[in-house]
Parts: sequence; structure tokens; C-alpha cells
Amino acid sequence: MKKMTKIILSIGGAAFLVLSYYVLSPLWQKVALEEGAPERAISIVTSRPIVDTPSHPASGTVSVLEHAGTKTLRYENFKTINGPDLRIYLSTDLEATNFVDLGELKATEGNVNYAIPAGTDISKYRYALVWCEDFSVLFNSADLQP
Repeated sequence: MKKMTKIILSIGGAAFLVLSYYVLSPLWQKVALEEGAPERAISIVTSRPIVDTPSHPASGTVSVLEHAGTKTLRYENFKTINGPDLRIYLSTDLEATNFVDLGELKATEGNVNYAIPAGTDISKYRYALVWCEDFSVLFNSADLQP
């Protein structure tokens, strides 16, 4: 019986270490990216400040740009902490109950662009969110409405 307990504890310990690494390792990984703004783009939504949450500090601005019929969500002077499975959403609320997924977070700092799918009515979406998909947690947001 002692041998079985040791085996179970060993397997449980190994699983705990793997899960801990998955959850915690992104916190110390930083990725910088410097993407240029789309050429000749006009601003539909002027720069809005990013609002962090108490446990997920962030800074920078977000704007929506348009050029030749395509729209882009642009983060400028962006800085946040990393986390597991972070996504960029356009959302109607801060709980991400109704959203458009713009893809995974490309960088934790810099100037970054996210393509907004054709046909998306951005006036329906009040917020740009950095959202942790795995834990359904808001990392930071920007209010796109005046």
C-alpha cells in the first residue's frame, strides 16, 4: 500500500509541476513588437487609454483605424503582463458575454495591429479587451466609446 501511495503522490506532484509551469511561465515571458500603422489610415475611434485591473497592470492606448475599407484595432505604447491563452476581443461588456475574437495576443509591449473582420459593426462593441481564455479573466480594457 505504501508503494501505491508513493506512486500516486509522484504522479500528482508531476502533474502539479506541469500545470504550474503552464500557468506561471507566461508571467515572466515578455514579447515586444513594433508594427507600423496602416498607411494612409484614418482614425475612426481616437486613442483611448488602456485601463488595467488590480492584478494585471497595463498601459498604452487603443484606437480603431480604417483604410480602403479595412479596419484595424491598434495598440500603441502598449505594455502588459503575459498570461496563458490571452486573446484580443471587441466586446459589448467587460465580462466578454458578446464579443468578436481578433486573435491571440501578439506581444506584451510595443505597437501592435489586429485586423477587424470585414462586416464588423464596431459601434456595437464598446470595449477592446485583453482576455484570458483559459480562466475567463479580464486582463485589461479600453473603452472605445466617447
